[in-house]
Amino acid sequence: MLQKNDRLPLYYQLMDIIVGQMDSGELKEHDRLPSERELCELYDVSRTTVRQTMQELEKSKLIYKIHGKGTFVSSRVIDQSLVSFYSFTDEMKKLGKDPTSQILAFNTIQADAHIAGQMRIEENEMIYQLIRLRLADGEPMMFETSYLPTERFPQLKKQDVTEVPLYQLFNEKYQVTISKAKERFKAIKTEKEVADKLQISKDEPSLFIERLTYEQENIVEYTVTIARGDKFTYSVQLQSNAD
Repeated sequence: MLQKNDRLPLYYQLMDIIVGQMDSGELKEHDRLPSERELCELYDVSRTTVRQTMQELEKSKLIYKIHGKGTFVSSRVIDQSLVSFYSFTDEMKKLGKDPTSQILAFNTIQADAHIAGQMRIEENEMIYQLIRLRLADGEPMMFETSYLPTERFPQLKKQDVTEVPLYQLFNEKYQVTISKAKERFKAIKTEKEVADKLQISKDEPSLFIERLTYEQENIVEYTVTIARGDKFTYSVQLQSNAD
């Protein structure tokens, strides 16, 4: 219950309770929250306190409102650790989400100067281009374009990348063992075509991620990803060299 003699404001205490219920799983994603009146009665606080709590939770994107239906728990932001190699499929499964991919395009193309430079191949060399929309529990999360060398993955078919996660396919069909990956991040405004696919507004902030995936010193994948800025954070643990 709320402590009315506590130095912490009542709205902050109520926020703490609701966020705690989200963290514990008592309130799950897209669950409906009690109404303002119900919260007032449940915690013996004024409607002003409840409204301030809801405003702060909405500002933090922890809840969302649907007119005429109520207030609901938002999808949680995914914090991705960068200390080891990861895949979208594996990370979503760890969070209890159902990862799926929509194959938007699978083509064999000639590498332009930029892609050739990234992949350390000759310009106009033939490569596969794989464009996917990555979803978790049916919600769009990432728009991803991958480039793969045809020489390392001969006879790769659209059906192959549709039926099996990409890194699993690398290992099982082509005996490719990933040794490392390098990534580069920057914030961008989302262009309309991608925003429509991700079901967000044009110019909403997103993360632009470039990944080079290696088999020993050979690059086996160059991927450009647009990740929803409201769905992902990325973290890295830094070790101190100080005595």
